Amino acid sequence: MTRLFPGFGGQLKRGPAIPSPNIWNWPDVYEQENRAQDADGALWAALRELAPWAGADVLDIGCGDGFHLPVFAAEAASVTGVEPHPPLVERARRRVAELPGVQVLEAGAARLPLPDASVDLVHARTAYFFGAGCEAGLAEADRVLRPGGALAIIDLDFTVPPYGDWLRADLPRYDPAKVERFFDGHGFTMRRVPTVWRFEDRATLEAVLRIEFSAAVADRAIARTPGLTVPVGYRLHVRRRPPGLLRG
Repeated sequence: MTRLFPGFGGQLKRGPAIPSPNIWNWPDVYEQENRAQDADGALWAALRELAPWAGADVLDIGCGDGFHLPVFAAEAASVTGVEPHPPLVERARRRVAELPGVQVLEAGAARLPLPDASVDLVHARTAYFFGAGCEAGLAEADRVLRPGGALAIIDLDFTVPPYGDWLRADLPRYDPAKVERFFDGHGFTMRRVPTVWRFEDRATLEAVLRIEFSAAVADRAIARTPGLTVPVGYRLHVRRRPPGLLRG
């Protein structure tokens, strides 16, 4: 799950993959973050309702070190993870090495190494798709989706405190309403999903907040979090490729 934020104004930079310092630099801490996220399964429940994957061919874009791939693999016909950062590709491959029907490919969202109309679900969780500037990735997702297939994009909801407050403190030019209008204008439905991150101990919670935020914001977040849980809001955007759509 590679979190690549836009350049504050909502535009993604062109060219090589934008570094994602949290998981690129601290993959072991990010592993603990993944384990803490969505502790009650609210995101998975919403995704299962709106874009079920049982028996489907699934593509996970920006899969990072493959944390979510085994969840899909438990029910899907096949699972492909795509990740642009080579060290994370290797970690993901080690994670899924014993799982049948799962592969991890080194690639970015704007140039997917899959045939046309080859998957039923394209999933991206806090990766690449952050609003204006991701049009190339949207087009690629449409290309690889079969008619009736779904593109499901999960991103953080900057409007939900306290986590959203900390995000806005570090990214003051990010406009949540503008991003929501972007996805709405591209034919997505949107559901807000409240979740809880639950940690085993304070040391892990504090380490995670320090890789997610600047030092000053992390200090404030830690001071405002007396226990082991953090409420975090997400948005789930879903768009289906029309059945019977013919490519020109």
